[in-house]
Amino acid sequence: MIAKTLQDMFKRYRRPGDVVFALAFLVFAVFLLTQLGEQTKVVKRTKWFAQPGFWPMVSLWAMAIFAFLHWLSSAMSDRIPGRWPEVAFWFRSLEYVVYFLVYVAVVPLLGYLPSTVLFAVFLAVRTGFRSPGAIGLAAAFGIAVTVIFRAFLQVKIPAGAAYEYLPESVRAFALTYL
Repeated sequence: MIAKTLQDMFKRYRRPGDVVFALAFLVFAVFLLTQLGEQTKVVKRTKWFAQPGFWPMVSLWAMAIFAFLHWLSSAMSDRIPGRWPEVAFWFRSLEYVVYFLVYVAVVPLLGYLPSTVLFAVFLAVRTGFRSPGAIGLAAAFGIAVTVIFRAFLQVKIPAGAAYEYLPESVRAFALTYL
């Protein structure tokens, strides 16, 4: 469909949750601007455009200005119902952040291998993959990740407190590779 007027061509429709997103982005940009003075230094005898904080300042001011314009245009646009269901949908994704934080807290207790396998299987079941093959594949993925990171890449991950209860010969292997 071809727009009949210039106003029709540039008509903006506010999507559900747009104002909330724009306001959150604006608050985040202003917060980053307030932290700029403490996070960057001014170097003496350096040109103003070569200062370490110059380009972060430019980008944050641009971010704040465009966030304000986004909020303003969202607030002035016609509202489409469904803002709060959209915001609730965004917050549902924080569930996986909580899962990851629990995983990070459990690794020092159980160890990297058991925690990773349990986490992979739990996420597979949580996302709807409940067949024995899918659960087995998730467990195999957890084992593969552990072997790659600990044995091949030599990533130093703290051993679990549960490894202290293993027999001495198994414990030395578990502390090194699992």
